[in-house]
Amino acid sequence: MTANAATAPPAATTVTVGAYLARRLAQLGVQHLFGLPGDFNLALLDEVLAAGEQRWVGSTNELNAGYCADGYARLRRGPAAFVTTFGVGELSAVNALAGSFAEDVPVVHVVGMPATRAMADGALLHHSLADGDFGHFARVAAEVTASAVVLRPHGAATAIDQALLTAVSTSKPVYLGVPADVAVARVSAAPLARPLRVLRSDAQACGEFAQALAEFLDGAPEVTVLAGPRLHRRHLEERMRRIAAQNGVRVATQSASKALLDESHPANLGVYAGEFSHSQETRTRVDSASPLVLAGAVMTDFLTGSFTHGFDPDAAVDLQLDHARIAGDVFHGVHLDSSLRLLLEALEARRPRPEPLPRRAVAPAAAHEPAEPGGPLTHADLWPLLQDWLAPGTLLVAEAGTSFYGAVELTLPDGCDLLGQPVWSSIGYTLPAALGAVLAAPERETVLVIGDGSAQLTVQELGRLLGEARALTVLLLNNGGYTVERAIRSPEAPYQDITAWDWTALPAALGAPGTSTHRAGTPAELVEVLGKVRADTGRPALVEVVLPRDDAPESLVRLARSIR
Repeated sequence: MTANAATAPPAATTVTVGAYLARRLAQLGVQHLFGLPGDFNLALLDEVLAAGEQRWVGSTNELNAGYCADGYARLRRGPAAFVTTFGVGELSAVNALAGSFAEDVPVVHVVGMPATRAMADGALLHHSLADGDFGHFARVAAEVTASAVVLRPHGAATAIDQALLTAVSTSKPVYLGVPADVAVARVSAAPLARPLRVLRSDAQACGEFAQALAEFLDGAPEVTVLAGPRLHRRHLEERMRRIAAQNGVRVATQSASKALLDESHPANLGVYAGEFSHSQETRTRVDSASPLVLAGAVMTDFLTGSFTHGFDPDAAVDLQLDHARIAGDVFHGVHLDSSLRLLLEALEARRPRPEPLPRRAVAPAAAHEPAEPGGPLTHADLWPLLQDWLAPGTLLVAEAGTSFYGAVELTLPDGCDLLGQPVWSSIGYTLPAALGAVLAAPERETVLVIGDGSAQLTVQELGRLLGEARALTVLLLNNGGYTVERAIRSPEAPYQDITAWDWTALPAALGAPGTSTHRAGTPAELVEVLGKVRADTGRPALVEVVLPRDDAPESLVRLARSIR
C-alpha cells in the first residue's frame, strides 16, 4: 500500500471534485447544467452528471451555453452554471461572461482543462497556443469575472466554495478551471453537510446607515424611488412593492426594470430615461425629487437617456449591491437586501405619518384599431396590437434594438416581467437566454421578440428552445437587416444587409417540426395570427412579422439620434 493510499480517508467519506461541485451547485438551486463536451472536460462531466443533481442541457455552441446560463440565473434565486472545454470552448463564451458581469448575473463558468502534470510541463497540447503557457485563458476570464481560479487537488473543495460564494455575494460571474486529473480526485465530503452561508451585511454599518437615512429623510412627506435592474438580481421585487405601498412614495423604474411594479400600480410613475422618458411627468418628478432614492439603479447611457438625467446622483440615497451611500457618505458592507429593509423601516417609522399622495388614475387601455388594417405592418401598429394580446403574468423576452425599445413602450398586463440586456446589448443574447428562462420557470407563458439580424447569430438554439418550452411564442421581426444601425449611420451601406432566410421553415429544420408557424405582414394578418396562436394552446409558435426596413419604435429613433 502506498503512503498516499494509507493516509487517504475512506471512500465513503469522500467524493470526487466533480461530484462535490455538482452537490454544491444543487444546494444553491442549480438544477440544470448547460454546455458542450470536449476532450478536456469529459472526465469532469462524467463526475458531475454521475452525482445526479443536475440535468444536462447541451448547447450548440459555447456562446449560447453562456447566454442560456445567464437567462436561467435571472429567473432563479441563485447562480447558474455552464461547462466548456479548455481554450477553443471557453474563448467562445467570453462574450456571454462579459454580459453577465456587466448586468450583474451570477454565472459559474466551469472549464475542463488538461491534466495538471501536462500543464506544469508546458506540453504543446492542442487547444493551447502551443507556447507552453496554460494561463492565457484564465487571465482573459479574470477580466470579465469576479474570480478566476484553477483548481488543484489540495484545497479544491475550499476553492469551489469560495468561488460560489463570490458569485452569489457579488452577483457576478466566476471562472473555475478544473484539470482532468483534479476532476476525479477525491476530497472530503464533510463540508457538504454545512450549506454555504452567503455573506451578510455588517451590523454596525447597517446601524449607522439607518440613523443617517432617518436624518436624510427627516419626515419627508414625499419620497421618490428610481428602481433599477439590480433589484431583480437580488430578487427584491416584493420588498420594493412593500415600499411602493407606503404613503407618500412614488416609484419610477429604469427600462431594465420596467416590470418591477405592475404598471397598474397607483404609485408607479413609469419608465425614467432622462429626456427619453415616455412621460414628461415621470421625468419632472424624478429630476426634481427631494429626497430621491436610487435603488439598484445603473447609470449607463442607455438607461439614462444618453446621460440626460436631470438629477444629481451624488445628492441622492444610492442603494447598491454591496454598499449604500447618502449624499457622499458611503456605508460599506450594507447589502442591497438590508438597505431596502432599512428604507422600508424608515418609511414606516415616519412621524407624523404622511398622508397618502394623490394617486394617478390608471385607465384601462382601449383596444388598438389600426388606421389601415390591410396596409403594411409598422411598429406603430405592432406594439399596441401585441399589448392587447399579451396575457397577465407573461415573461416578455425582448432582444436589443427594435424589440427591446418597442417593449419598453408597452403598458404590460399585471404580473408580467421583461427580460432584456440593455447594458451589455449584445445582439443574439435573448434567443438562448429564453431557453434558460423557460427551464428556470417552465410554468410561465413566454414571448420572445427578436429581430432577424440578431436571431441569425444564435438561431442554432431555436430547436431546443421550441422543444423545451410549454407555452412559448417567438415573434421574429423581419426587417431585412440591422435597422438600429441604419438609424445611427449609413442606412444604405452594404454592411447593414443580411441574407434573407425562410424563417417559417426553420423550426422543422432545427428539430421542432411540431411548431405552429405563421407569417404576418399587415395589421389584420397579425391580429388573425395572434388569435390562432392564443387558441392553439399546447404547442409553441413562431410568427414571422414582416416590417418595413427603416421603421423603428419612436424611443429607438430618439436614442439612435442621440448616438449619431
